[in-house]
Amino acid sequence: MPHKLKTGKYKLKTHKATSKRFRLTGSGVLVRTKGGKSHLRRRTSDRTKALLASMLPVKGRSIIKRVRRLVPHLKG
Repeated sequence: MPHKLKTGKYKLKTHKATSKRFRLTGSGVLVRTKGGKSHLRRRTSDRTKALLASMLPVKGRSIIKRVRRLVPHLKG
């Protein structure tokens, strides 16, 4: 059986690091995670650690535009 003929179009590739850092909410707002959660947290207070868990909405049109370009198939 012969192979399919290629149409000559490129597949859109997802930038994996960006897809892990950003999410899209149900209302369409782009939110980001906070850094500094991986190690050296023994002396950090419980309140500060709890604040790191929340996600922040992304402000700035240029950053949103860049994220959408890097992650074309972004879902909530």
